Amino acid sequence: MHLGLFERARGFGDRMALVSEGTSYSYAALLDASEKIATSLLNGREDLKEARIAFLVAPSFAYTATQWGIWMAGGVAVPLCELHPIPSVEYVLNDTQAELLITGPGYEDFLSPLASKCKIPIRPLSEFLNTETAGVLPTLDPERRAMILYTSGTTSKPKGVVSTHKIIECQITTLIRAWAWEKEDYILNVLPLHHVHGIINVMSCALWSGACCEFLPEFDAARVWEAIKSGRLTLFMAVPTIYFKLIAFWKDQAKNERELLSKAASQLRLMVSGSAALPVSVLEQWKVISDHVLLERYGMTEIGMGLSNPYQGERKPGHVGLPLPGVQLRLVDENEEEVAVGRQGEIQVKGPCVFREYWRNEKATQEAFTEDGWFRTGDMAVWNEDSYQILGRSSVDIIKSGGYKISALEIEEVLRKHPVVLDCAVVGIPNEEWGELVAAAIVSEGDVSTEELQGYLKTFLPGYKIPRKISFVKELPRNVMGKVSKAEVKKSF
Repeated sequence: MHLGLFERARGFGDRMALVSEGTSYSYAALLDASEKIATSLLNGREDLKEARIAFLVAPSFAYTATQWGIWMAGGVAVPLCELHPIPSVEYVLNDTQAELLITGPGYEDFLSPLASKCKIPIRPLSEFLNTETAGVLPTLDPERRAMILYTSGTTSKPKGVVSTHKIIECQITTLIRAWAWEKEDYILNVLPLHHVHGIINVMSCALWSGACCEFLPEFDAARVWEAIKSGRLTLFMAVPTIYFKLIAFWKDQAKNERELLSKAASQLRLMVSGSAALPVSVLEQWKVISDHVLLERYGMTEIGMGLSNPYQGERKPGHVGLPLPGVQLRLVDENEEEVAVGRQGEIQVKGPCVFREYWRNEKATQEAFTEDGWFRTGDMAVWNEDSYQILGRSSVDIIKSGGYKISALEIEEVLRKHPVVLDCAVVGIPNEEWGELVAAAIVSEGDVSTEELQGYLKTFLPGYKIPRKISFVKELPRNVMGKVSKAEVKKSF
């Protein structure tokens, strides 16, 4: 066991590593619990040799110890999503051919039907933590497979994204440098831990730095504001939906309380938004409330973080900055020729942080990379003067209508500026004449007609083919990361 993450943890000893369910845990305690789990997993074997170990444990000290224990034993960690239904969990277990499923408190009954269906042993985490045995742990090559995270599966079945220990370390250390992490930092984790945002950007960056990560297993706006108000946080990272809810909570408070919350938020050194496009309206409201211009960045399961606005320097609303150190990026057209400045193209990425492969899917892996090693992200962007602007996912956010390529994200941004529009989602729906019709689902707080919204769009986007279909809804369907599910939106038209 000679991975950088563990070796650094040994050097931090009695420093506080995690706060979970009101209890503080040191780095030494985390290492001790992780080694107990690793020894129990090995059960006399010398090495798990990349056996896949799935686990469903709430964000907590126990989650981190489980993940580290699997790695220490030489296994591949497969974290499951708490909110996924049984068929989705079953798919992951079968696809990874996991040899064991570890369950945290509260999930035993939910997962029990899978024991016979997937022919997999299910063991409670308490069995591993209660062991008193000690043993020799394997020496780990950084090139070993370490983790499998699953894509959202918007266009096909979810694919297992395989990262090695070396790739994970690259993703961590890149952000340590870019965002100036220090051991005095303290972050609140309000994100699910089956996704790079929570696992890498928040938890692992904190632990690599000798900093402290506090878990809030379920988002609660009042508790988040309470943590900010306490003064213990130095960083905060979340998805746009969370900032939207924090803004709503702030607005509901009395004037003197709003002033206290705003002053406390202004004391943090960094606040980041990611995992979905940040509406400029949310960025502007948060700037007024907290005096922070949220740092927007771009990443995905396959690459970790690829682009970031600067930690120090001007952050351009609606843009995601420049490639992070070590990340090569280009924009290409359908023929994979690099596009001219100001033209939209698909983002392609190359570098040491890019994933190794799609698990047991050689065809998808080959299709994901060009012959010369560029990863095809499927996301569209444009270079605007000194920063990249993400136009959306080519499969769902780029609408091909009447010969035009239309960015749904740009239309959404204009619609959100209308006085009565709280939120919206723009999608393309099949049409024989146009190829796709531009359709918008609107959440409004007052009366507004379709004609008025179309006229509003014509004013601000005169060169665009504006939505031909507008539907008014009470709320937009979202996934576990708070991102609007456009597949579900399409079903409403």
